[in-house]
Amino acid sequence: MIQVEHLTVRYGDKVALDDVSVSIPRSGVTALVGPSGCGKTTLLRVLGGLMQPQQGKISGLNPAETAFLFQENRLLPWRTVLQHLTDVAPRHPAMAPQHWLSLVELEGEEESYPAVLSGGMARRLALGRCLALEREVLLLDEPFTGVDPQRAQRILQRLRDLGKPVILVAHEPHLAQSCDRVVELK
Repeated sequence: MIQVEHLTVRYGDKVALDDVSVSIPRSGVTALVGPSGCGKTTLLRVLGGLMQPQQGKISGLNPAETAFLFQENRLLPWRTVLQHLTDVAPRHPAMAPQHWLSLVELEGEEESYPAVLSGGMARRLALGRCLALEREVLLLDEPFTGVDPQRAQRILQRLRDLGKPVILVAHEPHLAQSCDRVVELK
């Protein structure tokens, strides 16, 4: 179990998270939902060790075991789709890059560059690159932005089938409803 206890995060005078406590299972898909600005991304960043809270603690999660998908795709325009995955893969990957391309439905795009991909394809490439890290916990910030709902549902099921805990930020109600657990932030 991942325990978040009395977490408070401020950006200057603005409070992003105020005394938040939540338990998140280390299995299945957990969706973080709530209105814009309620702290979903901030919570994800703290879970991934990218930010330190002013108060509170997290237990049951080592940031070194996480793979983080940012809201921005952060793709390198001079690298092909395949190179984006092989660049981050472990020295001895358990899965071939083609496995991750298939999971995010980008087969046949191996030699394409980001400039020729649609927004949804670029988002799926960013997700595939995150998966190619082969970490134990997936922290995904709006992983299906620009991805059609049917494809998002298929990919979500494949993520669930990996057997790893997935914590994602979701704005789409249909997507959150398909997750195993929903944590609402206010």
